[in-house]
Amino acid sequence: MMFNTGSSLLDAVVLSVVARETNGTYGYKITQDVRSVLDVSESSLYPVLRRLQTGGLLETYDQEFSGRNRRYYKITAQGMEELNSYRNDWREYCSKVNSLFFGEQE
Repeated sequence: MMFNTGSSLLDAVVLSVVARETNGTYGYKITQDVRSVLDVSESSLYPVLRRLQTGGLLETYDQEFSGRNRRYYKITAQGMEELNSYRNDWREYCSKVNSLFFGEQE
């Protein structure tokens, strides 16, 4: 069974993947890392990257790689604040769902 991945969860996952790399990471690697845990199409991730960039949560820079420019994405300070907020919300959400699924107490 697959659960739907909403835009907020996808934003949080992408921010988390980008945050793991201090100097940033490039689009194809981001899509591969996200797709290793979520069933999403590559074409659906680039609009997420653009939205996060437009919102000031990611910044970009280009770097030459094998004779071509490769676009790198790096999380901003505002992006880290948003990611930390997503992490806190996720912990609370999981705790509540786990208590329903497994009878675990908070």
